[in-house]
Amino acid sequence: MPTSRSDLADLTYFLAISRHRSFRLAGLELGVSASALSHALKGLEARLGVRLLHRTNRSVTLTAAGEELRDKVAEPFGAIDQAVEGLNRYRDAPTGRVRLNVAAEAAPLLLAPIMPVFIERYPDIEIDIAASDQMTDVIDDGFDAGIRYGGTVPEDMVAQRLSGELRWVVVASPAYLEKFGVPQHPSDLKHHHCLGVRLGNAHIYRWEFEGPEGEFSVPVPSKILVNGGRAMLAMALVGTGLMYGMEASFAPHLARGELRLVLEDWATMGPGYHVYYSSRRQVPTGLRLLIELIREMRPLGL
Repeated sequence: MPTSRSDLADLTYFLAISRHRSFRLAGLELGVSASALSHALKGLEARLGVRLLHRTNRSVTLTAAGEELRDKVAEPFGAIDQAVEGLNRYRDAPTGRVRLNVAAEAAPLLLAPIMPVFIERYPDIEIDIAASDQMTDVIDDGFDAGIRYGGTVPEDMVAQRLSGELRWVVVASPAYLEKFGVPQHPSDLKHHHCLGVRLGNAHIYRWEFEGPEGEFSVPVPSKILVNGGRAMLAMALVGTGLMYGMEASFAPHLARGELRLVLEDWATMGPGYHVYYSSRRQVPTGLRLLIELIREMRPLGL
């Protein structure tokens, strides 16, 4: 059965759905409604005479036929994308779309400062940013690249450093310190209210410090657990408890006196941000230009 023009469009939809396991997320990537994707996939399945997806209210999974089709068409469709991307070198102004999955704090600290310059230089390039501290497989989820701390970059990826090392500190509001006192040693934290961080594996993050004997971590008492930096910062600002995080993210509040550093002598340095992407795929022009601009402007040093 010859492939029609509508089959090619629907196969593009199918590949996006297979990456995201979600009609809604695939629709966001493609700029198409979830209902339109569902209708298109039903039409494709009818024309092919096989079911490609198992759909329930909670999940979308591939059938055996769907997995076979995905494995056979993903590479040629990727080659088409690369061929079109390669035409950028013939254009006066580069075009395209770059999808990034970045650590939540990297968006305001690393990307926001360079974006005004980027969109002025490259007005025809679209940047799609998903900011989250939840680790994800950037390739399977359809991203061109990820930005994470150096120690968390998958080993099978090409990585480039985008910032200098990051300083990790403890802060609190003046009101909290006036009421509960200033800790002098990390061991004092057991007597304080600490805002805890729940990691993706459901474990509670142990605060890390560095002293004369080297680096060590401390379990802190946490009656309040937060998995988002903005929510935790709001609580720290009103005096709920001590907060652990990157000094750069606290800089405006420290400058205004809304927060104060504590345990400075025990602060530790950690790996900076790295961008990473698959070694098996051509680097999109937009991603290359974005990396070059970050390394040129150095919003977090380098």
